Amino acid sequence: MNNRASLKQVAAAGVVAASLTAFTMPASALNILLTNDDGLTSNVKALYTALTTAGHDVLVSTPCQGQSGMGGALQFLRPLTPLSTACLNNAAAAGDPGAGPVTKEGDGYDYSDFYYVNGTPVMATAYGLDLLAQARWGKNPDLVLSGANEGRNTGYIVSSSGTVNNVQFAGGRGVPAIALSAGHDSSGEKDEAGNYDDNPDSSVIANLSVKLLDVLISKAAGAPLLPERMLLNVNFPDVVTATTPFEFSRIGSAQELEFVFVADFSQDPFAQSQGLGSYAFPGISIRFADEDISPEQESDEAHVSSSAVSVTAMQLSYDHSQYGQQWLQLRLRDLLSQ
Repeated sequence: MNNRASLKQVAAAGVVAASLTAFTMPASALNILLTNDDGLTSNVKALYTALTTAGHDVLVSTPCQGQSGMGGALQFLRPLTPLSTACLNNAAAAGDPGAGPVTKEGDGYDYSDFYYVNGTPVMATAYGLDLLAQARWGKNPDLVLSGANEGRNTGYIVSSSGTVNNVQFAGGRGVPAIALSAGHDSSGEKDEAGNYDDNPDSSVIANLSVKLLDVLISKAAGAPLLPERMLLNVNFPDVVTATTPFEFSRIGSAQELEFVFVADFSQDPFAQSQGLGSYAFPGISIRFADEDISPEQESDEAHVSSSAVSVTAMQLSYDHSQYGQQWLQLRLRDLLSQ
């Protein structure tokens, strides 16, 4: 499929492809939408390669630019006009459409299944679900994978994570979804032309992700991969190898970092470390947690993911447990009975 094909051409090709892959794809193969909140990165390229090598049919839809911390933001009714500047990693050039196929060329990588959106992470996920998946498969994908993010998403920070909110959005559409987040050093190096090279850790993270997916597929035996309203949050340690273990975890109360509002970037150590030391303006910065982990927090993903791949079961949306629902009904019974 030509990566500059119109959506009509994509749709036509998808009908033909669906009729062929129904006979050629292995029984365990899935239709997967791969997204993230970082843009065209080493991690997303490596995961696409690992998934397609395993036999899955994969479409990639990512934001044009890095959008970390955007959470579930959407830009309603804002026309996506042609790009004024190139996307991250030159995924698309200035003048290209506000959403469309990746136009990057010349590095030997096949981007024919890669698309971008000049918007938030959730907008890229919506583009993948509402247009790309329907054109390719005529239905929703079997799975949405978000990541692997360049940096872990653990503790309360998940509420502001674009990586995690991508899977919340997909789960709201009834699609099984898994958030994947790697260490902060999983990005590639940038050259003067704005291109990023591939990080060797990306392939290790991708292969571990496929290992997890293989187990889920095997255990599902044709049934849904995950129970209804369950989503997964998976975090990788900074140092990963092919034998890095997987461990169950929970979101919990332990934190790796937190966002803080500071009065002056030029006086903030983290802002200075990011090259913002000359900006005497207020804004949001980051603090890294230095508190000791309590025994009650040993299964929290912020602790587990320091040495293992942490796997956490998340719920869709913000409903409390059945116990919490009953507690509220009893507490407010006089008010609610009126």
